[in-house]
Amino acid sequence: MNAHPVQGLETLCLFDEAHDVYLVLNIGWRDRKRANYTTLLVRIRDNKIWVEEDGTEEGFANVLTAAGIPKSDIVLAFNPPDLRYLSQYAVA
Repeated sequence: MNAHPVQGLETLCLFDEAHDVYLVLNIGWRDRKRANYTTLLVRIRDNKIWVEEDGTEEGFANVLTAAGIPKSDIVLAFNPPDLRYLSQYAVA
């Protein structure tokens, strides 16, 4: 995640374990403007980990593979479905 928090922003970790949805959200104010952005959105669907949004520096899929999860169990869902085959990860 972000090792350098930004003043005025709060990081929320929202987990819905009943639906297997996990969200890291940043909200607050920057330069008198409302800030609201997703750092990470991950879902477990069809026995695979779907990385829907990934704004982490290290790449959440890299963290998962370093933890021993095979790339065939990870879908980089932020990529268009017709281009996912170009990655080393699952397409769906």
